[in-house]
Amino acid sequence: MGFKRLTVVVAAALGIALGSTAAHAQAPQAAPVSRDAQSQELAPPSAAPVTNVDVSQTAGGPEVSGISVVSLFMRADPIVKAVFVVLLLASLWSWAIIINKWLMLGMLRRRADKFEKTFWSGLSLDELYQQFSQRTDHPFAAVFTSALREWRRAFENSPPREAMLPGVRDRIDKAMNVTIQRETDGIERQLGFLATVGATAPFVGLFGTVWGIMNSFSAIAARHDTTLAVVAPGIAEALFATAMGLLAAIPAVIFYNKFVNEIGRYTGRLEGFADEFSAILSRQLDEKAAR
Repeated sequence: MGFKRLTVVVAAALGIALGSTAAHAQAPQAAPVSRDAQSQELAPPSAAPVTNVDVSQTAGGPEVSGISVVSLFMRADPIVKAVFVVLLLASLWSWAIIINKWLMLGMLRRRADKFEKTFWSGLSLDELYQQFSQRTDHPFAAVFTSALREWRRAFENSPPREAMLPGVRDRIDKAMNVTIQRETDGIERQLGFLATVGATAPFVGLFGTVWGIMNSFSAIAARHDTTLAVVAPGIAEALFATAMGLLAAIPAVIFYNKFVNEIGRYTGRLEGFADEFSAILSRQLDEKAAR
């Protein structure tokens, strides 16, 4: 009996010990939360500002002033200023030549039309010579006058013999060819300047660009600062020099090609008239020789 009672006591003690262990093995409770630590409702974010924001200054740097042609020129290095002046003068002179050639070619076309209308109107060569000999103000009149002057010299004393007629034809043709060459050279005068500006102005502007960029790097090295306020002026000067070179070169190239083509057509028209007039004079020489 004593043994049974001891067994019951031991079993009861084990049951109590096991129950205590199971209680400690349960999931831990949440940490206590005070009233200050409790979650609160967050306020909605404020709207973006609707007023103007001053962004003229960044990182406390100086305000960048507006860039204009005058300000670029005034701030530029003396070498870059010289490039600007050279390109500006070249552009102005190119435009003066362009306007002059434009007006001159238009006038020459009108006078050529008027001359050909008068030449084929049925007047005699002597009447035409009296009309145009005193005012050879355009190539057609100059060619006609030079040919007829040589014709008159051949018949000045007496009609040439038949053996001399080929020499008369050659002298008339040479007189007209020389006159055509002289008149064409006068029309083409100053076109070489347009060709020179068109070929060299971009390189002159490129020289100013390189010099301006060199100044920009020098400013960076001197100030130990790579902000836009330090670099922008030199780069702007450099790019403006390139723009000046292109502004001078592009019109010069365009109008040079245009004038060369127009002068070529006018010269072809003049040479065609010289060939027709030479044929007329040659026919008259043959008629005189046949008499």
